[in-house]
Amino acid sequence: MYYYKNNFEYNKVSKMHQKLNIYLAGPRGFCAGVDRAIEMVKEALRKYGKPVYVRHEIVHNKFVVENLKSQGAIFVEELDEIKDKSRPVIFSAHGVPKKVPKEALKLNLIYYDATCPLVSKIHKEVENFDKKNLPVILIGHRNHPEVIGTMGQTNSEIFLVEKEADVKKLPLNVNDQIAYVTQTTLSVDDTKGIIKEIKKHFPNIIEPKKNDICYATTNRQEAVKKIANQCDYFLVIGASNSSNSLRLVEVAKKYGSKKAILVEDVDSINLNIFQESKNIGITASASSPEILVTKLINNLKNNFEIIVNEEHYEKEDVYFKIPQKLKV
Repeated sequence: MYYYKNNFEYNKVSKMHQKLNIYLAGPRGFCAGVDRAIEMVKEALRKYGKPVYVRHEIVHNKFVVENLKSQGAIFVEELDEIKDKSRPVIFSAHGVPKKVPKEALKLNLIYYDATCPLVSKIHKEVENFDKKNLPVILIGHRNHPEVIGTMGQTNSEIFLVEKEADVKKLPLNVNDQIAYVTQTTLSVDDTKGIIKEIKKHFPNIIEPKKNDICYATTNRQEAVKKIANQCDYFLVIGASNSSNSLRLVEVAKKYGSKKAILVEDVDSINLNIFQESKNIGITASASSPEILVTKLINNLKNNFEIIVNEEHYEKEDVYFKIPQKLKV
């Protein structure tokens, strides 16, 4: 006969007999732009020693930020918060308005720009459209750092569109030549609908030469779509201020998962939510490290009998170099 000290011990023993099928989405986790940005901070620490300042979260992930803090990084929101102006500063992967590097020069700061090259591509598109005196529509989410950075690339007004209904409200002549660009971390499906509405409303619209939505965002959303309808619960490891994380939750729900949630802290998840579940989907956003996936699976393994299912998928081979002048 077994005696249980409390309900927690009883529940844990009960859970151990519950089987869970884990479906791992692939690809998942860090993209090349995130990898590059984090490596730039680490390389700066190796080159200059502690501390190195970082303007804004280098990427939207608390685990990453805390890890870099432990190595000597100090995070600030604005450059005037930097106490020791002799120390270097890194700009985040999301990109910054042009006024930020100008301010850094005025303050005589050593700075490095970790803007993702795919975001920099959009900045150049906006600049080129501006040189041609073309009004620019930006499809994106208000107040997101990437959107703030993109809208700060010119002195001309950029018109933000967050949803299809916004298109008809734009104070633009429907017969004029107009260009559009998009935030890199949007939902592929939702953006298609907005672009369709823009083309319908503005017949002379000029498109970007290439799709602006990042390859990693697209790949992670497609991976979730493939397994979502097999899942009772879908867990997306990511941050609440991360656009690509939130989009993955939306995609999981839209494509058939009965429930989908964002997991910011893998250690604090309430395991009781899986009592009525058999099939769990797991992915990590482009700004979340694989170590958190492993940690989450181990936590589940300690409480349930699990079977991990992971289909073969093509590994991403994109790599962005860090600036030569930053290398030790």
